[in-house]
Amino acid sequence: MDLKNISKNYLTDLVYKVNGAAIEVHKSLGPGLLENVYHKCMEHELKLRGILFHSELSVPVQFKGIKIATELRCDLFIENILPVELKSVAETLPIHEAQLLTYMKLLEAPLGLLINFNVNHIYTQGQKKFVNEIYKSLKDK
Repeated sequence: MDLKNISKNYLTDLVYKVNGAAIEVHKSLGPGLLENVYHKCMEHELKLRGILFHSELSVPVQFKGIKIATELRCDLFIENILPVELKSVAETLPIHEAQLLTYMKLLEAPLGLLINFNVNHIYTQGQKKFVNEIYKSLKDK
């Protein structure tokens, strides 16, 4: 992705849209289901909203000049710029955050979202936004 054409405002709007889709899924299903159920419903909701994404994107790893085949899979990669990691757990752990931060680094993404559907209120309890160094280099508008 060419980050020269991406602004902080664009990313903020994209995060807002993805959170809206997650809220809609959570409002319909509530907490307590398996992650793969929420994943499939998120795919459907994103399609309905016209948001482009890759599901279960294989995350490339470059090591000493070669591409290493791995089993790393980003749950959703929105608009080729925003990795989203979905969970349905009692609480998110540092390992979940590390996983998303690693995807952000490997995919060269300035922002990432961690969404946990196993909460009562997804907007206040179930989503965390992560920012890395790339974000600082983006223009505001």
